[in-house]
Amino acid sequence: MAIRVKSRSGETVEQMMRRFKKLCEKEGLTKDIRRKEFYEKPSERRRRAARKSVARRLKGDIGPVMKPERA
Repeated sequence: MAIRVKSRSGETVEQMMRRFKKLCEKEGLTKDIRRKEFYEKPSERRRRAARKSVARRLKGDIGPVMKPERA
């Protein structure tokens, strides 16, 4: 699906570009382009996904780290 931005009345080109960039970010287009910028071997992709899942699991087990309060 193509992202389309129609100009609103009294809107400058800079404002249209800002809306377009926000839409691209919201759709995940910029993240996808960065990910596909260089070739990644399937084994590297699996290894990265495994590391990400381990980090996610550890984060869920430990929970947010709280700073001790000063008295």
